[in-house]
Amino acid sequence: MRPGGARSIDMQDTSDEMLMAAVAARRQQAFRILMDRHMPRAIRVAQRIVRNPAEADDIGQEAFLRVWHKADSFDPAIARFTTWLYRIVLNLAFDRVRRPSFAPIDEAAEIESGEPGAVETIIAREQRRALQDAMARLPERQRGAIALFHMEGLSGEEAARAMDLSAKAFESLLGRARAALKKEVENIENDRRSR
Repeated sequence: MRPGGARSIDMQDTSDEMLMAAVAARRQQAFRILMDRHMPRAIRVAQRIVRNPAEADDIGQEAFLRVWHKADSFDPAIARFTTWLYRIVLNLAFDRVRRPSFAPIDEAAEIESGEPGAVETIIAREQRRALQDAMARLPERQRGAIALFHMEGLSGEEAARAMDLSAKAFESLLGRARAALKKEVENIENDRRSR
């Protein structure tokens, strides 16, 4: 084992907040560990807001660039690292949604092959599509609340901090988001039945 080998193992077990102190001291290994731990989740959260895998990946990359450049502004006494990261990701995703964009031609709808598939697969796909379409119709902050709480499994308190809201304000936002999502899913299903 190389002399630095034990140190690498120790860094893998280090808390996010301690790794951030190392990132603030410009230790790239600590930054890489944080990216390995949290990049997939950052991309998932972004994708639930922007609904575009390529843009979500860009947002994840941009979020970690900000983590690197603003590491000295992170204060573990105020928030956990994940809360701070979610706030960065959400702000970038909300900004991206507000910006007008044009879809590239390779994102055009695919033509079905016509090959029969399992009924369960078709039903599951339709339900996922209805949920995605309903999420897309929600205001961005409501999408963010649902993504953090229901899809990423954050507690109400953690999600509230990530969205820079009080716990009561987040609870209210989440309640409105759930009601709006339910209504949108019902509208989509009714539209499909009436065709």
